[in-house]
Amino acid sequence: MFVVFLKFAANKAQAPHFMDGHNAWIKRGFDTGVFLLAGSLAPGLGGGILAHGIARAALEAFVAEDPFVAQQVVTPEIYEIAPGRSDERLAFLRG
Repeated sequence: MFVVFLKFAANKAQAPHFMDGHNAWIKRGFDTGVFLLAGSLAPGLGGGILAHGIARAALEAFVAEDPFVAQQVVTPEIYEIAPGRSDERLAFLRG
């Protein structure tokens, strides 16, 4: 399982120009079943994504396709979590 932080970078002001592409990229993440959750980092720091069912190298390649990443609107940080304990509602993540 991975937590991806997309923290605003030098080109933050350009975000509106690439928002449609960024939203389409997020939709692809959900459509493929890789993204479990996506949302904003408060207060206005960027975004965060919970991803699973993908190898790190494949996730890194997918993240690089985000127009926000490609245009340096955000800087990605990817953290891998090896779940040891979870609520039973998240048991599928331990698999």
